[in-house]
Amino acid sequence: MDKYIAILINSYSGYFDYLKNEVLYWKWDNYFYGLIAISVTVWLLEILFPWRKNQAIFRKDFWLDLFYLFFNFFLLNLILLIALSNITEQFINDLLHFFGFELTSIRLLSISKLPQPISLLLFFVISDFIQWNVHRLLHTIPFLWKIHKTHHSVKEMGFAAHFRYNWMEPLVYKVLLYIPIILIGGINLQDVFIVHFISIAIGHLNHANIGWDYGVFKYIFNNPKMHIWHHSKKIPNKNGVNFGISLSIWDYLFKTNYIPNDGRDIELGFDDDDKFPEDFIKQELFPLQ
Repeated sequence: MDKYIAILINSYSGYFDYLKNEVLYWKWDNYFYGLIAISVTVWLLEILFPWRKNQAIFRKDFWLDLFYLFFNFFLLNLILLIALSNITEQFINDLLHFFGFELTSIRLLSISKLPQPISLLLFFVISDFIQWNVHRLLHTIPFLWKIHKTHHSVKEMGFAAHFRYNWMEPLVYKVLLYIPIILIGGINLQDVFIVHFISIAIGHLNHANIGWDYGVFKYIFNNPKMHIWHHSKKIPNKNGVNFGISLSIWDYLFKTNYIPNDGRDIELGFDDDDKFPEDFIKQELFPLQ
């Protein structure tokens, strides 16, 4: 146990120095300015091409979602990414060693041997499929749905709603997302950066006040006109529809797609969402009640 505590402490130590350097010094894989650039770009697209023209630029809960955006991305998401990855890797190494295996012995392949475009595409597709399945679990298992309700408490969609989620949700995603990283070796930090930025851009667009569906590419990429139905208060079943994160192809393959008509003005939320807390602290503590 002491070993895991030490890993946790070492993962956190120096993080704020790293964050300070992110703010003070720009580089191509800079998370801070990358997030700002994507967010501002999608927000400008919302302003220039609004789908719901009567929706205010500073929509309902705009500032709450903006706070979630920076809180979850920097103080939660990146810390969890660093700490959980290190702890999970050590735990799995210890578990395999206990049974007489090594980490390399369970790897299916190493994408480092492939050309970088192919390795990036492979990592992107596999990680997205894992997240699609996790997303379905969040809607199916009662306690996980209680965690996921924070994200579905959005009543007016906008780019920053992408990052409105409870602090426990990344715990579920990150642990399970580490599975493909284990099974597929050769993934480097640059690959993670590139895939992460692509996913953020798609996620921002999915939640934006933009009426796009990308034409024939809607069967491959998730899009605002599809994702709006995922947030609909009225759905055709109890477990949800349109679970795609970056890709929509999984929903079409597994018959969880649902776009009955133009969803521009549908009511968003879930049953009894009027009883869901409106402030940040109470939303964070909601699943523990």
